[in-house]
Amino acid sequence: MKSVSKKDAAKRVDWKRLILCLVLPLAVGGLAALLTGESMQRYSELAQPPFAPPGIVFPIAWTALYLLMGISSYLVCDAPAPLALRKRAAVLYILQLFFNFVWPILFFKFQAYLAAFIWLLALLGLVIAMVLAFRRVSHAAAWLQLPYLLWVCFAAYLNCGVWLLNG
Repeated sequence: MKSVSKKDAAKRVDWKRLILCLVLPLAVGGLAALLTGESMQRYSELAQPPFAPPGIVFPIAWTALYLLMGISSYLVCDAPAPLALRKRAAVLYILQLFFNFVWPILFFKFQAYLAAFIWLLALLGLVIAMVLAFRRVSHAAAWLQLPYLLWVCFAAYLNCGVWLLNG
């Protein structure tokens, strides 16, 4: 029988953990979408700032971003870093997921564009803090969050534009 080296054992994927890490952000996003109802129809009727993409872009982009979040969080959970660093990263991850969940409800359901913009700026700060915490645990996990960070910046631009044009 062939023995497994420590290096080979470290490369194994914990499929249950990976699936859980993928399902969590997808469920958060899915629940937020469910609670916002027919929001994309209302959104398309608003005055839009320049470079606003068509509505179909949003579910595609968010699905990809949630999958990257899941992979990234798995890398953090599975990293051989000190537990304290992984816990800090996990707390920031969960906190930003909560802010991510609330934002579309503020923006789409309640049409509170200014409150949503302020909330989104807080989310942006949390995403930056999360990326920095992830970086201390896994550089790959941090890099996987770069599209999300850029998208949140773009979302802030769009949110501010909608507020200014429709407020």
